Amino acid sequence: MSSRLTHVEAGSGAYRAMLQLEHYVQNCGLEDSLLNLIKTRASQLNGCAYCLDMHTKDARAAGESEQRIYLLPAWRDAPFYSERERAALAWTEAVTLIAEDHVPDEVYVAVRPHFSEEELVNLTLAISTINAWNRLNISFRTEAGSYQPANKVAHS
Repeated sequence: MSSRLTHVEAGSGAYRAMLQLEHYVQNCGLEDSLLNLIKTRASQLNGCAYCLDMHTKDARAAGESEQRIYLLPAWRDAPFYSERERAALAWTEAVTLIAEDHVPDEVYVAVRPHFSEEELVNLTLAISTINAWNRLNISFRTEAGSYQPANKVAHS
């Protein structure tokens, strides 16, 4: 992560706190494929080039299809996403764009059947965390393109 924020030294405590949040999100029990989708979608909404580069590369490395990555901005009209993923994507958009319409009741009602209370809290934290990463990377002008996904070890 050497290409990450140039101001890390000045705010190393904050960076460590963000890494701890990210570690929690990665180990909270939500599917990696779902996390990659919501991180990519939030980054699209926020226009974070660095995070889009990172999370689309991570998604591909984890086996995500090009079709699902390319059609993510039009997920409502594409048949390639499960009901759980659709609920998570709607929740991601509502939480990311919270200043526009808060989180509409119909989005909350739609997400509830697909996530337990704990999963919904974890999903919301994952969305909040990627939104924080987006804001840090956009603000400090972290350049896209250099990120390489870690080699994933397949578990049999």
